[in-house]
Amino acid sequence: MSSCTVAISNSPAFSPSASSSSLCSPNSSSPRLIRLAKPSGLIKALAGGESAAVLKRKRPPRLDIPVVFMEEKEPLAAAAPEEMVEVEGDGYSVCCKKGRRDEMQDRYSAVVGIQGDSKQAFFGIFDGHGGAQAAEFAAENLDKNIIDELKRIDNDNVDDDGIEMAVKGGYLTTDSEFLKRDLRGGTCCVTAMIMRGNLVVSNAGDCRAVSSRGGVAEALTSDHRPSREDERGRIETLGGFVECRNGVWRVLGSLAVSRGIGDQYLKQWVTAEPETKVLRLEQEHEFLVLASDGLWDKVGNQEAIDIARPLCINVDKPQPLLACRKLIDLSVSRGSMDDISAMLIQLGTFC
Repeated sequence: MSSCTVAISNSPAFSPSASSSSLCSPNSSSPRLIRLAKPSGLIKALAGGESAAVLKRKRPPRLDIPVVFMEEKEPLAAAAPEEMVEVEGDGYSVCCKKGRRDEMQDRYSAVVGIQGDSKQAFFGIFDGHGGAQAAEFAAENLDKNIIDELKRIDNDNVDDDGIEMAVKGGYLTTDSEFLKRDLRGGTCCVTAMIMRGNLVVSNAGDCRAVSSRGGVAEALTSDHRPSREDERGRIETLGGFVECRNGVWRVLGSLAVSRGIGDQYLKQWVTAEPETKVLRLEQEHEFLVLASDGLWDKVGNQEAIDIARPLCINVDKPQPLLACRKLIDLSVSRGSMDDISAMLIQLGTFC
C-alpha cells in the first residue's frame, strides 16, 4: 500500500485536570472510611511518592467528534442464523446474505418497464452502515428521484451530460430527503439504469459495478474510499482529515468510505454526489454484476466474471441466480463476515 499524507486536526490538546472526590457522604453526619488494600499510582503521585512521574506523562490530543458516529458499523454479534434473500426477475437475479450482525443492512432495488417500456430498467445495490434505514430509504426512493429529474429536462433528447446531471440530482435529492428525517447511519450505493440502449452506471461509496464484455471484466465504477488521493484531497480542502485506524483509512478516523447517502454528522466531508459513466450497449456486453463490498473485499473483478459466465452465457438454460449464490459462497469461504449482496443483470434482455 502506498503511503498517505494525513492532515492533523487543529483541535487543542486534551489536558484533564485532576479532580478530587469527597470521601464523605453528603447526607451523612460522620465520614465514611474507605480502606485501600494498596495505594494506586495516582494516589502515590498526589502524595509526592515515587510514582509522581505519572502526572507528567503527555497525552495525545483528542478530537472533538460527536460520539454518535464514532463507530462506523454495529458490533458483530455472536454467530447469527443465516438469512438469505433470493429473487429472480425479468433480466436480473439478486442474492443477499446477512453477515454476523444482528440486522441485515444491505438492500436492493429492481424496477423493470420504466414508463411502460420493457427495455428501460433501474437496478441498485445499497450497503448500509450504522443501521439499515439509509439503505432502505435509498432503495425505495432513488429510482423515482432520478426519473423525476429526467422529466424536468427534455427526456426525449437528453444527451449524456443531461443523463449525468439527472442521476446526480436524484442522488442529492434522496440524500437531502433522508437527512431531513434526522435518522442515523448512511449507505453506499451502486446503480445501473438502462434507457434507450444506454447503460448508465453510478456509485457513491464502495459498492461496485463490473461488466462482462466478451468474458473480460470491466470495472465501471471506482470505489470511494479515503485512501484515494483525490478523495483525501477533497476532504482536506473542506477542512477535514483522514486517519488510519486498524489498517483502514477513515474520514475523521471514523468512516471507511468517503461518499454515500446519509451520515449527517459527516456530511460536510462525505458527499452523496455520485460518479457516473454512460456507455452504449453493444452485443459484446453480456452481463453486469452489481455488488456490495462484502463481495469485492474477497473476490476479484475477473474472478467474479469467470465464475458467473459459464452459468449465464452460451448455455441452454442460464442460471444467473446460481451464479450469484456461488459468488457469495466464495466470499464467505474466504472469511467474509459482512453482509453480501450480488445482483446479475443480463444486458441482452434490454438491447
